[in-house]
Amino acid sequence: MSTYVPKEVQDGLDRARLAGLKKASRLRLDADGVLYSVLRMWKTGFSIDAATAPHLRGYVDLYDGAVHLFQCLIVAHEKAEGEIRFEFKRLTAVANAPALDFEKRTNAPVALLADAR
Repeated sequence: MSTYVPKEVQDGLDRARLAGLKKASRLRLDADGVLYSVLRMWKTGFSIDAATAPHLRGYVDLYDGAVHLFQCLIVAHEKAEGEIRFEFKRLTAVANAPALDFEKRTNAPVALLADAR
């Protein structure tokens, strides 16, 4: 059995696969104010379309729609199958509130009421 596929057919299959990944993913990468669609993400990295993305490196922000998820330090790892794969050197989750420098009591009052005299 032959597994040979003509180059034109393989290119069409790769374009269709990348288009499907772009539609399915809500993840976006913000690098210096420019947004790129993230095709796939895994524990140690992610991939973006090689045709639209430059060779990125350094600090970037990762979003899920409008929700800021992570601040990342990235390096390019490899280019394969129309994707550039990046690895995280550092991945920090974005917090919704500043870090506390004291222990919060579980039974602490929510607010203090002023004396109404």
